[in-house]
Amino acid sequence: MALARFGKCCRSLLNEPCKAVYCGVLQPGWIESCTGAKRHLLSDDVLKLQDFQLRKLNVAHRVTGSKENYFEQIGQKIQRKDLILSDELKLLLHLCQSANDMVLAREAIYRYHAENHNFSYGEFKFGPVFMRLCYELDLEDLAAATVTDKSMKGFFNDVTSFNIAIDMLFTKGSYEKALEVLGTMKNQGLIFNKDSLILAFGTCYKLNTAESYRICTALIEEQQTKGRFIPRHAYCFAVALALRQNDIEKAQSLFSQIMDTESRLCQNLKVVILTMSGSVMEAISILSGALLPKRPSFVKKPDFSQETVDLLRLQSKDKLHMMEVEQIVTLLEQANQVTQQTLDDMLCRTPTGKRKPVMEERKTSRRTLKLLQSTLLSE
Repeated sequence: MALARFGKCCRSLLNEPCKAVYCGVLQPGWIESCTGAKRHLLSDDVLKLQDFQLRKLNVAHRVTGSKENYFEQIGQKIQRKDLILSDELKLLLHLCQSANDMVLAREAIYRYHAENHNFSYGEFKFGPVFMRLCYELDLEDLAAATVTDKSMKGFFNDVTSFNIAIDMLFTKGSYEKALEVLGTMKNQGLIFNKDSLILAFGTCYKLNTAESYRICTALIEEQQTKGRFIPRHAYCFAVALALRQNDIEKAQSLFSQIMDTESRLCQNLKVVILTMSGSVMEAISILSGALLPKRPSFVKKPDFSQETVDLLRLQSKDKLHMMEVEQIVTLLEQANQVTQQTLDDMLCRTPTGKRKPVMEERKTSRRTLKLLQSTLLSE
């Protein structure tokens, strides 16, 4: 039920001190990073910023007359409360180049929505275009305020718009606002896709509060109850958050639900879980396995964060396995298998996205079979 309290809890989430179990244990990087991820969690396949910018350039080259005159005409229509047509709004959004332009664009979408909120907008989705503009122009506050405005309910009727807004806020470290957008998305009945879950769990991980932990746990339970897929990256965020909240048992349970744990991030998290639960010998076994010459020379050997091995060293200090730990860590360092990349870096990575097959460039639209040049504003 914690998800139902999104709106109420958002303002108080950042007021609680960070309760990470790693305080005083690991290097401060992972702790301090709860206020500063600077990389996005969405792949370029979803953001499509480059494609959007190219489309804007094509539109600008094809438009006759000055942009200023067109913007003035739209401004006059808004003042007179005239009907703004779909094609007019498309063109306006594709001509926006500055924050000042976005002021008019926002007024235009409000006017358009006021006239059309009871009708379907057809196949074209204005929400992602507006959000990509905000992303391009660093207007995350404008994006958050617009997508959470109750009067705009139905305009952003797709998951992509919300995901782009959340990713933008995550990149700027505005985790409280990102959680508010997630709450709006939830309240409007939109089903979270895999990107939504990664963003949601990543936001909760960054906030690292008791309330964000409850939200994360509730969301996991809801997805599992409804039989929905939870991606590995989302599980990793949840595991890391459980560790930060000193809930080792929950971290172990969540980690056991990950289908494929061979990734570098998963192996690091597994060593941390084993170390914190007192299973030092099992942690040593994983590190030793990474050194065994089982892989061809051209295959990259697994590496471990300096934070991970430092935690193991600390937990074994003045204990039975201290010398064994020091020996294995030294061997890993000599083999260049200890990285300065933090666990937070591994968690908050920018995904590569899907690889596009090499094929002949399309010249016609799959949907309309028209020349793409003539459909720039319709796709």
